[in-house]
Amino acid sequence: MFDVLLNGFTTLFVILDPLGLVPLFLALTPGAGATERRKIALRASAITFAILALFALTGLAVLEALGITLGAFRLAGGLFLFWIGFELVFERRRERKEQSASRVLDDDETADVAAFPLAIPLMAGPGAISAVILLAGNLPGITGKAALLAVIFAAVLVTFAFLAVAHRLDRFLGVTSRAVISRLLGVLLAALAVQFVADGVAALLHSTTYVAPAAI
Repeated sequence: MFDVLLNGFTTLFVILDPLGLVPLFLALTPGAGATERRKIALRASAITFAILALFALTGLAVLEALGITLGAFRLAGGLFLFWIGFELVFERRRERKEQSASRVLDDDETADVAAFPLAIPLMAGPGAISAVILLAGNLPGITGKAALLAVIFAAVLVTFAFLAVAHRLDRFLGVTSRAVISRLLGVLLAALAVQFVADGVAALLHSTTYVAPAAI
């Protein structure tokens, strides 16, 4: 079981990609202070853990009951992520955030940033969800599920630790640098979104492809 848990933690750590999330987190929380960013990171991490824990415990059963495929999830997440990238490129999100920077935690946009796109799909995305579902199949029983929840918690905790100190990088970035980085990250987000959509479409087409019977 130890090997499975170690492999599971490594897989989740790579998929969550805390180092890669740091610049995205800074770009999505302009104007927020260190305390605000920690609270946003904590909320995003809590949502991520709840989602991954849910799918770890009931993932396959829930998806089958609702008739939802992983391809459909990738497609929907990619479309939402593309819109966020569009807003970053044209600084529409920054303009809205600056208007309420002094009360960022009370603004609805903050809740959206924590839940989407940080928790979904950047952290609890199709890759992480599919990973915990696959791990759940290798860890049966109460003991196995408890160990899997501990692995998920550890991976999310490490990710939160990276996001909690991300504000220290902000002091080195001026207005011009933030604008340039935000636009560049917006382009990267849009490209990532297109890849999500392409993977989702490919999976949906593969699942609905009709194979003609061999001629007799």
